[in-house]
Amino acid sequence: MKLHIQSAVKMLAVAAAMTVAASASAQSAGQLTVKAGLNVITPKVESGDLSAPALPHTKAAVGTDTQPVLIITYSVTDHIVLELPLGLPYEHDLFGAGAIEGTGKLGSSKVLPVTGLLQYRFLSPTATLRPYVGVGATYAVFTKTTGSAQLTALLDVGGPPATFKLDNKLGATLQAGVALALGEKWFMDLSVTKTYLKTKATFSTGQTQSLNLDPLGVSFGVGYKF
Repeated sequence: MKLHIQSAVKMLAVAAAMTVAASASAQSAGQLTVKAGLNVITPKVESGDLSAPALPHTKAAVGTDTQPVLIITYSVTDHIVLELPLGLPYEHDLFGAGAIEGTGKLGSSKVLPVTGLLQYRFLSPTATLRPYVGVGATYAVFTKTTGSAQLTALLDVGGPPATFKLDNKLGATLQAGVALALGEKWFMDLSVTKTYLKTKATFSTGQTQSLNLDPLGVSFGVGYKF
């Protein structure tokens, strides 16, 4: 993910150097923008212990996923902006951690994060480079959870295939980003979000596990001002 951020920053720097003399259109009150790009979500997991019967300190880790994203914004004023990201569900793999670290993939789950953000954009609407911060909420909808043979071997050797589900949850989201005007209508945008999200996994064996997912999102894209 560090490479994703470094590459995006370098691209913004090059574009800034090329567009210093360009006239930037006002991203002002009443304006609608649409941005298309990629979003990388990396859960920063703090896992609780799997409930008994289980080895002490049986924990879980969750993998990263990248998906295309379409982001719509509407400027309420010259500085207050509403943002709505739209996209496909992300698919995250579940791995063993703690006492069962190294046991491999235990399952996977698809999650659709429904997010709404309220932003404050700094500097003048005509500025070529406009940093911004945002705050909002994300409702995570978990679907299509599947368990692996390794999960069955850990939870119920010789029993039926083990499954699990994750509770849908609402969490607070913080954002920081920067938009770079490329001319009259086009712009580039880099955004980082942090969502504070806690859920619970319930397994077919009756065991449960709490998970603080707290995902970090990094998106980069190109947009158009209407």
